[in-house]
Amino acid sequence: MAITDWPANERPREKLLELGVEALSDAELLAIFLRVGVTGKSAVDLARDLLTQFGSLNGIFAAQLSELTQVHGIGNSKYVQLQAIFEMSRRALNEQMQVKDVLNSPKQVRDYLCLKLGNLTREVFLVLFLDAQNRVITTEEMFSGTLTQTSVYPREVVKRSLHHNAASVIFAHNHPSGVAQQSQADELITKQLKEALALVDVRVLDHFIVAGNTTLSFIERGLL
Repeated sequence: MAITDWPANERPREKLLELGVEALSDAELLAIFLRVGVTGKSAVDLARDLLTQFGSLNGIFAAQLSELTQVHGIGNSKYVQLQAIFEMSRRALNEQMQVKDVLNSPKQVRDYLCLKLGNLTREVFLVLFLDAQNRVITTEEMFSGTLTQTSVYPREVVKRSLHHNAASVIFAHNHPSGVAQQSQADELITKQLKEALALVDVRVLDHFIVAGNTTLSFIERGLL
């Protein structure tokens, strides 16, 4: 049955207009983006197939062109549109962090980091450079490595902090393994970075480990 034949209160677009975007499931939101289904499947059915195959919305956004286009009904144009939406979401969150005190918006920071790092297949070490009002000056992917490890150099982080005239920083790196748990190496490099930055009066506000949609905060764990 086509979505147009559904009761009005069950159609994704009408449901959004009546109840707000928060009332929609992931499949319903994705169906609005897809607009139409394929023969024998509504847009909602196709959206459910995508979520099942890729595991989550983030999984869909992280999929390669060759992977997405294997799904019947998804072509190059849909891939381009998905990537554009994903990038706009990241930029919108980054814009908010540039005008707000990030310490008052911890969820925005976590959401941004999950979008930025959550589905990468290699480890990346990210630094958020903040001004004296805890607003983000800029974000840099400073180091990258393999599936399981990345080499981080405190001297380079100090140089970039001075370059941006940062008052404080937030670190983040991902665990492609999917486990948001710190290692002894993570604790050691955080300690070394904190000590090096203290010499130039730059504070370390937190260090996040990102695994998919899950984050671990060093501050919350009492590790900083």
